[in-house]
Amino acid sequence: MLETLREIDIALFHLINRGLQNITFDASMLIITDRYYFIILILMIYLVSKHRKKAVIPIVLTIISVALADWTGNTLKHLIGRVRPCHTLEGVRLLVGCTNSFSMPSNHAANSFAIILALSYISGKWVRWTALTVAMLVGFSRVYIGVHYPSDVIVGALTGIAVSILVIKFYEWASVRYKSKPYTTVLLISLLGLSLFRIYYITYGVIDLSPDEAHYWEWSRRLDLSYYSKGPMIAYLIALGTAIFGDNVFGIRIMAVVSSALSSIFMYLLGKRLFDERTGVAAAVLMQIIPLYSAYGVLFTIDSPFIFFWVLSLYLFYRAVNRDALSVMSNELKENAHHTSRITHYGLWLLLGISIGLGLLTKYTMAFFYICALFFLLTSKQRRNILLTKEPYISLALSLIIFSPVIIWNAGHDWVTLKHTAGQAHISSQWSAISGQWLKNFFEFLGSQIGIITPIIFGMMFYAVFKLKTHPELLGTKLKTDFLFWFSIPIIVFFLLKSFHGKVQANWALPAYAAGFIAFSAVFISRWESIKKWTRWTVIAGVFISLIITATAHYPAILQLPPKMDPTSRTRGWKELGREVSRVSDELSKKGQFFIFSDKYQVSSELAFYVKGQPITYCVNLGRRMNQYDLWPGFNTLINFNAVFVTIDDVQMPETVGSAFDKCEKRLFTVFSKDKKLRDYSIFTCYNFKGMPQKGINSY
Repeated sequence: MLETLREIDIALFHLINRGLQNITFDASMLIITDRYYFIILILMIYLVSKHRKKAVIPIVLTIISVALADWTGNTLKHLIGRVRPCHTLEGVRLLVGCTNSFSMPSNHAANSFAIILALSYISGKWVRWTALTVAMLVGFSRVYIGVHYPSDVIVGALTGIAVSILVIKFYEWASVRYKSKPYTTVLLISLLGLSLFRIYYITYGVIDLSPDEAHYWEWSRRLDLSYYSKGPMIAYLIALGTAIFGDNVFGIRIMAVVSSALSSIFMYLLGKRLFDERTGVAAAVLMQIIPLYSAYGVLFTIDSPFIFFWVLSLYLFYRAVNRDALSVMSNELKENAHHTSRITHYGLWLLLGISIGLGLLTKYTMAFFYICALFFLLTSKQRRNILLTKEPYISLALSLIIFSPVIIWNAGHDWVTLKHTAGQAHISSQWSAISGQWLKNFFEFLGSQIGIITPIIFGMMFYAVFKLKTHPELLGTKLKTDFLFWFSIPIIVFFLLKSFHGKVQANWALPAYAAGFIAFSAVFISRWESIKKWTRWTVIAGVFISLIITATAHYPAILQLPPKMDPTSRTRGWKELGREVSRVSDELSKKGQFFIFSDKYQVSSELAFYVKGQPITYCVNLGRRMNQYDLWPGFNTLINFNAVFVTIDDVQMPETVGSAFDKCEKRLFTVFSKDKKLRDYSIFTCYNFKGMPQKGINSY
């Protein structure tokens, strides 16, 4: 049966491609296949002229349908893997180039058929029949010019129609739901749209794995109780993602999409509980568009799950404390609280302990939650009474029990994490003020915060926090306003003071802004109708700037920045390096066993991921600080093996490495992006490893 269908498919292909050959079709089909969107554009202009504002709906539905149809088509192409007829059949009349992409389904057909129902959603039959005619001509043209089988077009057409129907049905469902639940509907659509875009961007984006992502993926291949510089949560989550989707970029980064969406959901729940639904939705959406936070919706580093556990802990802590604070106010309330579910009461504190513990397994900055919570409880007589109950201490103990694997692991590894963290925090160094660098460090950190949050939002956020702190009656109670103050300002103040001591990374103050988003939304968005006109325009400008910066961060080619000024340049070029080292490795494998190593953990990790077969790689210590590779088995037992040594820049072979082999041959490999040089790599092919003296650890 399948063979018969295939023969019919090929026969129809030859009939259309060769049997219907004529000069008119040769000219017109080339125009239709590449310029059909001009007709669609004319139809859109017609809709705008006739329906005015109502035309926005079908145009937006069309754009979404085409985007999803194109994405679905590309996904199906790779799953089906059918080779184009111009590569497999003889005698094909090829009127255009035959690309190497797969054949089924035809994306041209999927996109053009996705337009039909969406574009004619509010118009008459004239638009629908015109769009259908165009789509059928596009499908016919793909066969006529020799790049698709008829069945490719049929599957593409069905894909486009199915996607368009789903988009329209979802719009109709959302329209009905919006009337009764406007805020949650907006949040749902926003998160769904952003999550789909991020999945698309991860799958077809312009950036490779960052060095940190590749290194954490290396951890996930060797699961342990903890690791040299961080807790084990990031490795566990990557292991989960890759177990489901495979050892690929999508498998690694999918948890970033999930973490970001969940963070906004609990931000909404917290904002709603503190003030109202509008505040919750505004804070949740704001988190998605701020440059710093939006980056962690795509890149899966420790900050992605850390944001989630921090926001979840804020939500659980406020619920637990608010219940306890109410219960100590009066006997009546206390009696009512007693009759409510005690399981829920204890459950909140237990869940809080679990959330904080998991946050500590993710990033040690989670410890600030203890400090902020303590300040919050101590600064009110009523809240201090909560410290006299047993629940907070049960929660604390539970969080430490969950964190205990890190302590156990470090006890067996000479407390290397403690030494590393002390080095990162410059605990053993002198204050920068003594060396004259304090002013530079201070303004660098302050400037970085303004940059990653954006200037207007940054300023208005802290204005809102202090406004609520000094005027708690403005929007709520002192409990609410103090909560936002103590979970934001102490963290910023700490790192501002820390910048006098040494360099502070831009993302270290990340948790402070979660409460800030709620304060901003409560003061400016929730009270939108009552604030001054110029304030509204300032808020709009701040949000618009954030959107522009976030968009350009995803597609930096828009600005044509030189690599040194492009923050995404460190995430590009690794795939090309992997291909080059794979080619070198294939040549070397013909001469015996070999291994791959570098003097930088970033290069070793990227090679482990991007070199064909994802081999075990190594990182030699030539005087660098310690890293996780030093805790794993090294290559010193691989005597008589050949090797590929890779390092950054055009450099000579380090003497320590060169003397460990009979000979080494160098080749320079340069990675370009849009004709701009990203970086040089020195790739050495070395023969007959004889062993190498190991340097002791002198820096953490």
